[in-house]
Amino acid sequence: MAKVSFQLPEDFLQKVSQLEEKTDEIIPRVLETGGSVVLEQVRSNLQAVVGRGTKYPSRSTGELARNLGLSPAKMDKNGDFNVKVGFSEPHSGGVTNAMLANILEYGKHGQPPKPFLKPAKSQSRIPCIKAMKSKLEEEMDNL
Repeated sequence: MAKVSFQLPEDFLQKVSQLEEKTDEIIPRVLETGGSVVLEQVRSNLQAVVGRGTKYPSRSTGELARNLGLSPAKMDKNGDFNVKVGFSEPHSGGVTNAMLANILEYGKHGQPPKPFLKPAKSQSRIPCIKAMKSKLEEEMDNL
């Protein structure tokens, strides 16, 4: 599964530290807003590559795209909040969704790669940051 990480600007971190006790309530909402931007870009890229450029007619059922989702923001053991864009399991075809996504992303013998995760990371970076900044400003205004 692909991993996406963003470095937060120092001024952003200073604003967050001013929120004191509300930080644990606000940060998950901000991250989920940014995650939804990334999710839509991944979904769009996935739909663009599935079934395209194949020798044989596509047997795609759309199940992989339907199983794509966003996890709620959770705190890890280091105290950092994370949201994840990924696939829920299981897949009805006998293989995992993660395996199918990996084959699409990197290809296999006789099947060229059709990257959709890595391009989504670069395409959604700036819109994701903008969405999270506006959500944070909105949350700070509501304090």
